[in-house]
Amino acid sequence: MTTLLAHAAPYGTPGGSTPRNDAPHVPVMLEECLDALRPSEGGWIVDATFGAGGHTAALLAAGAHVIAIDRDPSAAQRAASLDHPHLVFAQGDFRDMERLLAEHDVPAPMGVLMDLGVSSMQLDEGDRGFAFRHDGPLDMRMSASGPSAADLIAETSEADLAALLYRYGEERHSRRIARAIIAARNEAPITTTGRLADVVTAAYPPGPRSDHPARRTFQALRIVVNDELGALEEGLEAVARLLGVGGRVAVLAYHSLEDRIVKHFFKGSSRLTPLTKRPLTASEEEIARNPRARAAKLRVAEKVSS
Repeated sequence: MTTLLAHAAPYGTPGGSTPRNDAPHVPVMLEECLDALRPSEGGWIVDATFGAGGHTAALLAAGAHVIAIDRDPSAAQRAASLDHPHLVFAQGDFRDMERLLAEHDVPAPMGVLMDLGVSSMQLDEGDRGFAFRHDGPLDMRMSASGPSAADLIAETSEADLAALLYRYGEERHSRRIARAIIAARNEAPITTTGRLADVVTAAYPPGPRSDHPARRTFQALRIVVNDELGALEEGLEAVARLLGVGGRVAVLAYHSLEDRIVKHFFKGSSRLTPLTKRPLTASEEEIARNPRARAAKLRVAEKVSS
């Protein structure tokens, strides 16, 4: 595993930076992902989170056949624009990976890439409702179906809202923020990202801050709206069943809740063995080029038994 570890930046690279609006849509830790997955001519790799398609394009360029999965309805058009004969696109959730691969007659893959969380395009598109720095409808649905973040805010009790902000946003001021949100919604429904960000900011205690006061609240709502942690657990289980022996899975996580699930799953799986004792992080050079990479943690595991 020497070549994989050679790309690692020191463990503990600071995370939590707010994405810049002008940051390019570039794939995070691309070299490390390619090194981990070892794409080969004609071998199948699953890009479980297609996004802007940067990782997929690199895998195809390395000779792999790729099935790209994405919940976002707009991803199909981006995949079509690659116009590659060895690319198959599947609309759906990676928790349904086994069904999606079966529907497209894709054999047992030798690699799976999972780049978790919200994509850069979703953050930059104000009308998707993911970003606290862009005013737009309070939506946050990756699949554009089901209850939105506005529905969640409107229907959740103060106690339950405080609990989800604490659990999924790791927000220390969850009770105070929940109380402020309930008071604001009693005056008028909270239907935009701008209003919610203002309510959270006003509720936050004074003092120096390393990031925007609304960041953790928005993270928590997005995770709940999209059942991201449940999907991750089911997706990892599917990967462990699907991979061919000797195949690898590489997972990019962007906050501790995701990374903890991946770490424990890799350690506890009878089918997989971890190849990274500690997560790999982006180099300072990459972070300078692409600030979105700052929070990324990459873990890799290999299939050892069926």
